Amino acid sequence: MENQDKNEVLSRAVKAGKRTYFFDVKKSRNEEMYLTITESKRKFNADNGNFFYEKHKIFLYKEDFEKFKNALTGVIDFIENGIVPEDTFIENDNFEKTDDDMDLGITFDDIDLSL
Repeated sequence: MENQDKNEVLSRAVKAGKRTYFFDVKKSRNEEMYLTITESKRKFNADNGNFFYEKHKIFLYKEDFEKFKNALTGVIDFIENGIVPEDTFIENDNFEKTDDDMDLGITFDDIDLSL
């Protein structure tokens, strides 16, 4: 735990209903800063009657900040204003879906864009 605190530079939390999002800036061994985004959701275990936290974490490295920021801004603008982003989703031609990727069985035809 002590080693974990040493590499933490800055942390911010955003509470959103039953979820809390943590934005943590950390330093790697070679002094490069990176961002971790953690979604934490409080859940109840009916089997033992206790609460627990389900967490999902994303690591975002400096070389990807600009692409991530552009994609996030683009989808937020689309949600708020209906403006379709001009940039491309994937710049790397080597992108390949793996067995680890979640397939929800949803197609674009299933999504109601009239909202």
